[in-house]
Amino acid sequence: MNDTFSSILLRWFATNGRQLPWRETSDAYAIWLSEIILQQTRVEQGRDYWMRFMQRFPNVATLAEASEDEVLRLWQGLGYYSRARNLHTAARQIVALGAFPQSLDGIRALKGVGDYTAAAIASFAFNIPAAAVDGNVYRVLARHFGIETPINTAEGKHLFTALANELLPPHEAGTFNQAMMDFGATLCTPKRPHCDACPFMETCVARRQNCVDSLPVKLKTTKVQERRLAYIYIRYRGETAIRRRGAGDIWQGLWEPVVVMDNGQWMMENGEWTVRPEGTLDPSRMENGQSMMNEAVLLAKDVKHVLTHRIILADFYLLETSAKPSLPAEYIWIPESSLADYAQSRLIQRLLSFLPAMSI
Repeated sequence: MNDTFSSILLRWFATNGRQLPWRETSDAYAIWLSEIILQQTRVEQGRDYWMRFMQRFPNVATLAEASEDEVLRLWQGLGYYSRARNLHTAARQIVALGAFPQSLDGIRALKGVGDYTAAAIASFAFNIPAAAVDGNVYRVLARHFGIETPINTAEGKHLFTALANELLPPHEAGTFNQAMMDFGATLCTPKRPHCDACPFMETCVARRQNCVDSLPVKLKTTKVQERRLAYIYIRYRGETAIRRRGAGDIWQGLWEPVVVMDNGQWMMENGEWTVRPEGTLDPSRMENGQSMMNEAVLLAKDVKHVLTHRIILADFYLLETSAKPSLPAEYIWIPESSLADYAQSRLIQRLLSFLPAMSI
């Protein structure tokens, strides 16, 4: 049955496989770049970013030589910015090695590369027989073979990886992995799969047992949390104040306007950050911060931004002032005209769209 499954899948792929630019090359750098971009990103969106990265950084050396700011700016809009930082770090790893690693373990040792990505790169670039198991593969195998073991358990990951490797034709590893990805992405989709056009309609257990929508099984383990933020955009004689977000939190390394509230707790007191319980303000200790809030104009409230495990609700204020406020040392003053030179999260880009034009 395994040989039949693989041969049917490869025949389907020969006719229905997607034409993607990174499939037209065996350059490990280009393939690696595509796989990092496509983590958590749709192919349609990822294609444009891959083209821009390849144009700006045609090889790993040019990427390694770039600054982190430049890499983050080019990545802007893709989200999950740790991918961009890991990409940059891994580029420098590769340069230090002298060449792109050509073994599965060597590829897996690169920053930001896990088991799936390593197998994909190894099979596509070097035809190393390693099954690349992602969400598409879990779904296809769970449905076709009627597997109810949760995919986000150690047992499930081991079971599906072993099955995928058993199905993998050793001399067509890269083609098989691409076929599994395309089959899951275009035919055996999460919702409303095209079962009537499926070459496996006679052998698919889920179709026969009418349980397509319930497979694969995934245990719910993560609670979505809500976080509240408030920003003040300051305009002072053609300049504005921004800071780079530090390590250990969302949007590490990206830039943002002045933060006055985080998670419902007011942050600024006399020009310094202090956590206040339950979002309260102490007028006797909030001289500069309270003054800024009193003078600021609310531009947007409760702007919703959804991340993987949390929902951000953000308020956005504008303060136009002729007196330069005192801010913590982490903030820098820049010309408003150069704001686009600093990489920002999608949320900040949305908030900035509420700004009125500068008065002349």
